Amino acid sequence: MQAARHVVCAVSGGVDSAVAALLLRRRGYRVTGVFMRNWDSLDEHGVCTADRDCEDAYRVCQILDIPFRQVSYVKEYWNDVFSDFLNEYEKGRTPNPDIVCNKLIKFRCFFNYAVDNLGADAVATGHYARTSLEDEEVFQQKHIKRPEGLFRNRFEVRNAVKLLQAADSFKDQTFFLSQVPQEALRRTLFPLGELTKDFVKKIAAENRLHHVLQKKESMGICFIGKRNFENFILEYLQPRPGRFISIEDNKVLGTHKGWFLYTLGQRANIGGLREPWYVVEKDGAKGDVLVAPRTDHPALYRDLLRTGRVHWIAEEPPAALVRDKMMECHFRFRHQMALVPCVLTLNQDGTVWVTAVKAVRALAPGQVTRPLSRQFAVFYKGDECLGSGKILRLGPSTYTLQKG
Repeated sequence: MQAARHVVCAVSGGVDSAVAALLLRRRGYRVTGVFMRNWDSLDEHGVCTADRDCEDAYRVCQILDIPFRQVSYVKEYWNDVFSDFLNEYEKGRTPNPDIVCNKLIKFRCFFNYAVDNLGADAVATGHYARTSLEDEEVFQQKHIKRPEGLFRNRFEVRNAVKLLQAADSFKDQTFFLSQVPQEALRRTLFPLGELTKDFVKKIAAENRLHHVLQKKESMGICFIGKRNFENFILEYLQPRPGRFISIEDNKVLGTHKGWFLYTLGQRANIGGLREPWYVVEKDGAKGDVLVAPRTDHPALYRDLLRTGRVHWIAEEPPAALVRDKMMECHFRFRHQMALVPCVLTLNQDGTVWVTAVKAVRALAPGQVTRPLSRQFAVFYKGDECLGSGKILRLGPSTYTLQKG
């Protein structure tokens, strides 16, 4: 009789990972729960949320009667994720630490620990996503190191695994998984991929998991949590006072503590002004933030951007893009925003130009607090997430083009 497959499931102390572990047990697998400690400082209320989350994750494993482990990647998170996060902000870009954290911490550090130290046949997380493999196909995968080089030979990895959107389109988290390496994806299970959030909550309620069911969902930076964004960033970066300037008449409207605190499309919250103004440009040399009135001002709309070298998940790069040097698909630069039809143009260095079919607003109206992390353009073809690339350059706005 074959021994039960061993699946190591990341448990965060939340309802999604708890139900993922429960479903794996129901399928007859031998499950181990692992809590990752990646950030140790106190929140704004003097509470170490990692301690509380760890206790909740341990209780989940007790209820499910599975082994519990915890690992610390505080050093790796600081060196590989948070330092990059601060560096990007200093350059005036708006990074997405959640995407980088999944790539470097969950699907590198945790994945390697599960396979090498715990002898996992597969790993699992509570993400709302799917792959092109059935469970048994995942267990048949062998470790294949991803070839180095600009474009790997697509025949070296036969039947590459595709990352597919979740059945619950509102909860779909492929945006945050768009940099996951192929070798980790091949051996990953997403037990919640076919479920809705409401059904996951129902399963939790019926299986004594009320302590995680009642917790609020994390809406802040990956592992750090929800903070006053400006205060948090200024703990690590020096203030650089500058001016808010109207793009229409160059009038100085107020001052700010650092141009790096703002992202395009964000409401500027300029003291003393009754009407809302929105960020349309940033001048790093002068420290100025250019703003425009109205949430639908043409200076907020662009239809062209350039990414860095794209991380293609299944096929690097897609055959159609190699053959034609152009490819139609969809993209988004923010989780849950509507997919935008576009045309990709491949450059020799692996970067791409993204031309939207119609101009896109920099950020959805109503986001007035922290600048949303949106530095990656994430590409889709049908329900497949193709991969993503960092946004490095933006084309001129509609307003700039109108002015000539």
